[in-house]
Amino acid sequence: MNTTVIPAVEMEFPLLELRDVSKTYRSGSLEVEALRGACITIRQGEYVAITGPSGSGKSTLMHLLGCLDSPTSGTYRLAGQDVSTMSEEELADVRNRRIGFVFQQFNLLASLTAGRNVELPLCYAGIRRTERSSMAREALARVGLAHRVEHRPGELSGGQQQRVAIARALVGDPALILADEPTGNLDSTSTTDVLGLLADLHAAGRTIVLITHEADVAAAAQRTVRILDGAICADREHVHGGRHTVPERTTHRAGRTDTPETGETGKTGVQGVRG
Repeated sequence: MNTTVIPAVEMEFPLLELRDVSKTYRSGSLEVEALRGACITIRQGEYVAITGPSGSGKSTLMHLLGCLDSPTSGTYRLAGQDVSTMSEEELADVRNRRIGFVFQQFNLLASLTAGRNVELPLCYAGIRRTERSSMAREALARVGLAHRVEHRPGELSGGQQQRVAIARALVGDPALILADEPTGNLDSTSTTDVLGLLADLHAAGRTIVLITHEADVAAAAQRTVRILDGAICADREHVHGGRHTVPERTTHRAGRTDTPETGETGKTGVQGVRG
């Protein structure tokens, strides 16, 4: 994979900063506290996995980080700017230009080629057709799919479709890649390919936040934040002896002992992505 290296630039502020963020959903008299008192700081160039079982609050946190929803209380700052002060137009611009989204379901339009799917964020940004096409082809080449530009999603494997989705996330050169269960619908071979691709993007300077409930997928990151019942119960950095390898460690917090669920994944990242 030909990955552009992003120069390391020290930001004055963390890229993402949540302080005492809570989210409560209300339906009539029923209240569900999906997230409570979350405090997270993520700096430029980090690769962070957010883990937890189903219903733990991972998806809620992802929606907040991606500016798809707003907190009930607390403060979320993106590159030093309080997100709550942004207008709807400014939030839409953030989602289009500053955050690249990768979802479990790929979210590709079946009627469009891979190239046209990758172009979509650029259409919304008002970029000219010829420039969009060139940028889309370059993004697909970076994920190893230069030879699949004219193929439609139905003509691609699951792993290839996810790489198209990653190319779409990258095409606008966002500050953040937010990946929500990106390997959830993939077999083990495609999972290894996608994790290798994310590792290469991180090595090139991208900031990546990966949402997953799989311990071996989380082990690919350099840091894991664990959520349980809407609260952050652990935040630990990994010491990688090799790619995707995480030694077991124990963290003591507030009178309790948390044992990481992550261990060795048995998966090896790829230097080039297979077709």
